[in-house]
Amino acid sequence: MKLQKISEITATLPFTEFDFLQKYREGFKLSELGRIREQLPLKEMSEEIRRHMPRRNPQGNKPMFPPEGEIALMFLKPYTGLSDDGLVEMLNGSLYMQMFCGVLIDPANPIRNGKIVSAIRNRMAPYLDIKGMQKILYGKWSPYMADKDMFLTDATCYESHLRYPTDIKLLWECCGWMYALLKEKSRLMGERMPRTKYHDVDKARLVYAKQRKPRKSETVKLQRRLLHLLEKLLKEWDRLNKVTGGLILLNAGQNRRLMACRQVLDQQRRHFRREEVKHRIVSIDRPYIHPILRGKENKRVEFGAKVNCIQINGISFIEHHSFDAFNEGVRLNACIEYHKELTGLDAKRVGADSIYATNNNRRHCTENNITTCFVRKGPVPKDEQADVRTARRIIGNLRATVMEGSFGNQKEHYGLARIAARNRNSETLQLFFGIHMANAATLAARHIADKIRKKKTA
Repeated sequence: MKLQKISEITATLPFTEFDFLQKYREGFKLSELGRIREQLPLKEMSEEIRRHMPRRNPQGNKPMFPPEGEIALMFLKPYTGLSDDGLVEMLNGSLYMQMFCGVLIDPANPIRNGKIVSAIRNRMAPYLDIKGMQKILYGKWSPYMADKDMFLTDATCYESHLRYPTDIKLLWECCGWMYALLKEKSRLMGERMPRTKYHDVDKARLVYAKQRKPRKSETVKLQRRLLHLLEKLLKEWDRLNKVTGGLILLNAGQNRRLMACRQVLDQQRRHFRREEVKHRIVSIDRPYIHPILRGKENKRVEFGAKVNCIQINGISFIEHHSFDAFNEGVRLNACIEYHKELTGLDAKRVGADSIYATNNNRRHCTENNITTCFVRKGPVPKDEQADVRTARRIIGNLRATVMEGSFGNQKEHYGLARIAARNRNSETLQLFFGIHMANAATLAARHIADKIRKKKTA
């Protein structure tokens, strides 16, 4: 047996001075991982996600990790920032990480299958209920949170691990994949490989790629040739299907890519004719990712999930997320409703960026006696109280420092700068656990700081 639950292990040595495992347990409680684990309701989260998953067949192999251990493993991924193989290797050699997951690995028989992490993630991802999970997390964290009638809100883009897309790169990826598929299936069905200009275009593309700064006319010329080649390859694929009577079988991944290639051809044709194209595909491997125009000076376009968050006392919660661009300014009312759903309290103070300061949002906040950090329209009334102006300034400073700083902390230290995933559900799951691992680490740091402060004052 590779793994054992720690709860199932009993002491076998008669002398307590040799119980090194007990010393590790005591040290784990004082470590950073131990303090973080205290902040995570792993049992409740595992029950919540199992409630949405289909019931397993009782026959078959026993799972390597207990349900709480699988959730803990998903939290360890952003904490370490390692690949799946690296995480398994570190898990084999770290008793603290094994205690975090509630298992004990036999050193003579370590886990050698690095794919176990992705298998757990892919099994769990389609059934992730973000709102339900966040309700459980808030129930655990609420006793340690203050100022729960105030929240901050802002949106950011968590980028996907993706090469910067250009029209030439995208079209060549489609052509290369279609040519390889056509060659494989033609040989399998005993058909002659159709004649194309693939190798000629490949030479022209290589010459173009070696140029430091190609001229616009050369880009247009190569783009036109790639469009013709992709159209030719798709027509030959349809002809091969017709000749073989539809006997060619493709797996789910190949079908998705084939559909993406057809969409790319249609979009790139319209783009070549200078027509407006919405929801442009930038990767045939992940066609759900679309460009998001952010308007930032150093990064005008980003590719990934756009997330609108609310933050209560420095703890972030996902209010809305999408892989398509959306205007977060119209979501302030939804943020106020979600804050009440989460906390059970009416919001009294709200901090938000200037994009949220629309007339409808201002009117809604005034009617509900909500203080905001929005810049007033018109002259300042003479009877406005000084404490109201001070509250607005403090809320605005919190939004600009704490809220923006939390985004940078999540991206730099918890694996959300460039999320490496192969499908939409898996990327959403990594996004969720990365954000809330940062929350748990923040609460653990607060907990130890409070203990130190109490010792000094005692």
